[in-house]
Amino acid sequence: MTALKATTASQAPRRAAMKMQRRALAGFALAAGAVIALTGCGAGQVSQTASQVAAVNGNAANVGQVALRDVRFLLPQSEQYDNAKGGTAVLAFSAVNFSDVKNDELVSISTDLGQVKFTGDKTIKTHQTLVANLPKKGDAAQGSAEAVSDQANDPNAAPLLIEVTGLTRDVTPGLTYPLTFNFKEAGTVVVNVPVDAGPEAQRAEPSQSASAQH
Repeated sequence: MTALKATTASQAPRRAAMKMQRRALAGFALAAGAVIALTGCGAGQVSQTASQVAAVNGNAANVGQVALRDVRFLLPQSEQYDNAKGGTAVLAFSAVNFSDVKNDELVSISTDLGQVKFTGDKTIKTHQTLVANLPKKGDAAQGSAEAVSDQANDPNAAPLLIEVTGLTRDVTPGLTYPLTFNFKEAGTVVVNVPVDAGPEAQRAEPSQSASAQH
């Protein structure tokens, strides 16, 4: 009896160790399966957003109380504009003045790409947005000061027209070009400006998430 009890007692730790080992192996197998499942989710597939670009083409920057958004060069949309060396490119963006007390003004934009020409009012009133873009077809006096002078006050007014003339080099999609924005109150900021991807590129909406791909 004494010998039997001794043998049984000596086997107990071994059995406990074997149980722990089996549990560990089972846990490892479950973890490995989860990794394989997650990997397989995208393996051999083209994700929903793989061929899409961002909903916003341009760059962004903040300076003082002004937020610059969607800063970009437009692709040429008429014979009047040509982004090749010697031509004229159009700059587009939105500038929001978050100040509660002070209006602001876009004093200048400097670049080594060429001469910057403004057509319209560059004032940004408090909690207003200044939009720079090409006037839409059909707007009265396209590009004229009369057509864009009230843009800072009226969101429906024709946008401020900003042209970079006499380009010193090609303005090419896929590259960025540093431009220095100088605001009267907010100060100065440098923005690396890309070229618009164009209206035909499929864009992913910001609300789409990676989890939607599964």
